[in-house]
Amino acid sequence: MGVDGLRGSSPIEKNRRVITVRILIACEFSGVVRDAFIERGHDAVSCDLLPTDRAGPHIEGDVLEYVDLEDRWDMMIAHPPCTHLAVSGARWFKDKVEEQKDAIAFFMSLVNAPIPRICVENPISIMSTRYRKPDQIIQPWQYGHGEVKATCLWLKGLPKLEPTNIVEGREARVHKMPPGPDRWKKRSITFQGIADAMADQWGRAKMGDR
Repeated sequence: MGVDGLRGSSPIEKNRRVITVRILIACEFSGVVRDAFIERGHDAVSCDLLPTDRAGPHIEGDVLEYVDLEDRWDMMIAHPPCTHLAVSGARWFKDKVEEQKDAIAFFMSLVNAPIPRICVENPISIMSTRYRKPDQIIQPWQYGHGEVKATCLWLKGLPKLEPTNIVEGREARVHKMPPGPDRWKKRSITFQGIADAMADQWGRAKMGDR
């Protein structure tokens, strides 16, 4: 999908107090968050260097080429790569100074995108000191998944995400995944319960402003 196909498409619609939010899901190949918003009637598009795993509106390319389309997006939820940022990899930081510098610059480009509502997510990372502390840290077990995976959310124009289904179980299943060629992909996919909470809560959060 090219720029011309995006610019000016899908205007905000009002119908019985329902408002379609135009959302860019940055750095998502899985389609999980994108489809959660689409299922609730919103205009969501994912963007990643990789093709989408699920059929749906997707831009295969550099998301920075699309974030500043004038008046195109009402919201962005971004999942920038954490390989060079997560504190779990701190022992390798000294060997990847330039890669880390590029990762920080990319993260900040998303944070500073000209979009009124932004969520940038990452695991516990150096961005808490290089940028600022996250607005909140959520866990899968707060959203129906009995697992541990601390996820930081940096928010602009969005309320904190409220827990929806606190469950038992505190297994770090994602962390314990065995080595394999697809391990990084599986570790990066958003839990469905978290995606549903974002779509339910943040889709409604836009209504009062239009």
